[in-house]
Amino acid sequence: MTIAITGASGVFGRAAAEHLLDRVDPGEVVLITRRPEALADLADRGADVRRAGFSVPETLDPAFRGVHRLLLISMDTIGARLEQHRAAVAAAARQAVRHVVYTSVPEPVPGNPALVVPDHAGTEQALAQSPMTATMMRNNLYAHLQLAALEQAAATGELVTNAGSGGAAYVTRDDCAAAAAEVLIRESYEDAVYDVTGPRAYTADDLARMAGARAGRTIEVVSVDDESFAAGLRSAGLPEPVAELITRFGAATREGYLASVTSAVPDLTGRAATPLEALLAGSPV
Repeated sequence: MTIAITGASGVFGRAAAEHLLDRVDPGEVVLITRRPEALADLADRGADVRRAGFSVPETLDPAFRGVHRLLLISMDTIGARLEQHRAAVAAAARQAVRHVVYTSVPEPVPGNPALVVPDHAGTEQALAQSPMTATMMRNNLYAHLQLAALEQAAATGELVTNAGSGGAAYVTRDDCAAAAAEVLIRESYEDAVYDVTGPRAYTADDLARMAGARAGRTIEVVSVDDESFAAGLRSAGLPEPVAELITRFGAATREGYLASVTSAVPDLTGRAATPLEALLAGSPV
């Protein structure tokens, strides 16, 4: 059985590749990337590294040739990636890939205000309409992305948020990668959906207490509306697309789309999901 990973030189892709190589014969692993030189060490371990990219669709059919199971890692070009994802799904189907594991987002439904939802919903639909079986790994927000906000709160004494009292079950990227690798290895997860989460949901009050405990001061939670929150991000120097992305995730948190906690990580990997506190312990906050 040949297993392939797209975007294998990215942080998520490389983590998934390393988990996979620890579990299966490296000769069964195909790593697809625009930068094969970045994976020279994994090629030395026996993986087949192939040059291809979603932005160059003619490279996809050769890259997927002979692949049985595929980890399709979503691109980060929000708003422009759906057609590329669809092209990748079509190429995988042409090459008789049997099963696709896709990195999606919790609750990709019309009411979810997260900016990433349409791309993920469209990709899930493309997979559902393909002849292949698929597993959706609906990963919660990455835990490491919260560290900068906690550092800022510790420095200023305020945690500014548009998330209201909503919670998010932040999950580490490595836990997501390990779970995806496990699904790739086993053949018992076809047409399944997993909400991949950390061990608990954290509210803004929880984050403020964590930052305060590390900084030795009380952190005030300052709740603002979406427009004010986005304006603050822009004034801090964030580009408009990034400000909108973060603001819309805050709105999704406020509206409860990221609060569900599941046992997917321990169920799939056999190890406990990593709490946000474990990352915070190693940060400079």
